[in-house]
Amino acid sequence: MSTKRYCYSCDLKDDSKLIAEYKEYHAAGNAWPEITKSIKDAGIVDMEIYLTGNRMFMIMEVDETFDPAKKAEMDANNPKVQEWENLMWDYQQELPWAKDGEKWIALEPVFKLA
Repeated sequence: MSTKRYCYSCDLKDDSKLIAEYKEYHAAGNAWPEITKSIKDAGIVDMEIYLTGNRMFMIMEVDETFDPAKKAEMDANNPKVQEWENLMWDYQQELPWAKDGEKWIALEPVFKLA
């Protein structure tokens, strides 16, 4: 199986209490099962989120079936995913250069060790 990597960034609100709550939602076993199922059903085989200060970086390994537009459509039609996304907006905020309503922004690759 071949995989591809996608990397994104998003900010959390710069509030230590909110950041702690967000981390708790994402601690091992705490994410809602419907959310992890929707991630896997979209062809995402691995996902990690890293945090520095209030800036997050998400790294996804996806299989050949993954399509970002299809994932967005699946999410838009899944009430539980929408509930989760609305909850996460209590913690997340747009990056300064994001388009209106845009949350996770794709990172631009600038170096790869060959």
